[in-house]
Amino acid sequence: MYDWTYIFVLIGMVLSLLASAKVKRTYAKYAQVYSRSGLTGAQTAEKLLHANGIYDVSIEHVEGELTDHYDPSEKVLRLSDSVYGETSVAAVGVAAHECGHAIQHAKSYMPLKLRTAIVPAANIGAKIAWPLILLGLFISSSSSRALIMIGIAMFSISVLFQIVTLPVEFNASRRAVNALGEMGILYGDEIGQTRKVLSAAALTYVAAAAAAILQLLRLLLLFSRRND
Repeated sequence: MYDWTYIFVLIGMVLSLLASAKVKRTYAKYAQVYSRSGLTGAQTAEKLLHANGIYDVSIEHVEGELTDHYDPSEKVLRLSDSVYGETSVAAVGVAAHECGHAIQHAKSYMPLKLRTAIVPAANIGAKIAWPLILLGLFISSSSSRALIMIGIAMFSISVLFQIVTLPVEFNASRRAVNALGEMGILYGDEIGQTRKVLSAAALTYVAAAAAAILQLLRLLLLFSRRND
């Protein structure tokens, strides 16, 4: 029989695809615009970290495209092929964004601390939520309802992680744009161009959170229908 709740899955997929296409298109555009300062992504990161009194975070090159990230457990800022040695406003912006996370870590930014604390449970939840839910749906016993409830609860932790990620990412981008302007690393219209890159990247996190919430809503509806 047709399950109308699949519309939630479809909406989530469309949002994710649109956000991914947007960030790739925007990054590709501004990767062709070279900053007047001539600083690479790695040099930008070093300047921003030192300006904030952070000297214990190393900067490394990591392979891939847009694989940039800050690892708080090892205090390592990893920049991708298109960022580490590039001087575009896009590369400078992404490097500054990752520095924003390092600054958050150094200043004990509460949403980042909360997200870090949730990570272990979110990882476990992402792995076992669906097996538990599917098992509960297909077995006929008194424990099926409990399995579904546990599965949904575990999935909810993953959804919470996606929601908590939003203020962390928005704040890192805001710190990045402000610092780039204040330190004179970017000038004039370069600030607006970098803001467009980071805003497009933020859409991917919004889409991921929306898709997770829609999936959770679908599970709750299915579970309610099964009880009926």
